[in-house]
Amino acid sequence: MCKHCYILFLLFFLGLNAQDKKIKTVYFEFDKYSLDADQEKLIWDFVIQSDTTRIESLQIYGYCDDRGDNDYNYKLSENRVNTVKQILTANGFNKNKIVIIEGKGRVLLTNNPFENLTEIRSKNRRVDILIVRKNSFGKGIYTSFQDKHEVGDRIFLENILFNLGSSQLTPASQQELDKIVKLLEKNKTIEFEIIGHVCCTPTYYRDAIDRATNERKLSVNRAKTVFRYLINKQINSLRMSYKGVGNRFPLGKGEDFDRRVEFLITKK
Repeated sequence: MCKHCYILFLLFFLGLNAQDKKIKTVYFEFDKYSLDADQEKLIWDFVIQSDTTRIESLQIYGYCDDRGDNDYNYKLSENRVNTVKQILTANGFNKNKIVIIEGKGRVLLTNNPFENLTEIRSKNRRVDILIVRKNSFGKGIYTSFQDKHEVGDRIFLENILFNLGSSQLTPASQQELDKIVKLLEKNKTIEFEIIGHVCCTPTYYRDAIDRATNERKLSVNRAKTVFRYLINKQINSLRMSYKGVGNRFPLGKGEDFDRRVEFLITKK
């Protein structure tokens, strides 16, 4: 196997204003979902060295190379994800902080990669561990959904942001909402209110104009858009409500972060 198959962890940071995100990647041998003792020890060392008091949650995603059929590779990627989860929890990591585990299946090749095909395939046989750091907004305010919430908790998701003057979901926002759908399907008791916000409006106006409708209720429309999206994904409408609060609650972290929605837990 090429030397790249033995590079176990790569670190890089995604710069975000409100929270740090770090991704660790572990690589697997061809058609395998087990890790040898040395690789397991590196995950165990990660648990020991991590300041778990600063970690809000983990998201774990598994992948395969392009060989084999779709069904087989989805199962293999799920097994790889479960292997990493089991190693983490067996070595003391709080399982309640692992909020998403998902096998993504195979990574298809693009362009003409045949000169470095072996290296590319080895890097596609992987599991990515996304570490979401605790936010800086204060007690009861989170930047991801948790396994357990208290009534009154607020969840602000940085990937659910809107373009200026728009209430339409961006592709990144839809992907984030699809993750939320899976969490809501697992925890069917949570009820919540979707709260829309706007930026860049004079103080004498409480809300902004939605360019699509020419109405001054952009924050309401943003919340309503999320509400309808979740309904279309089979989330019971009785579990949720929505409202807009205009420009009254800026985060103070830049205009982009004020074009947002938040989730307020109303029943756990």
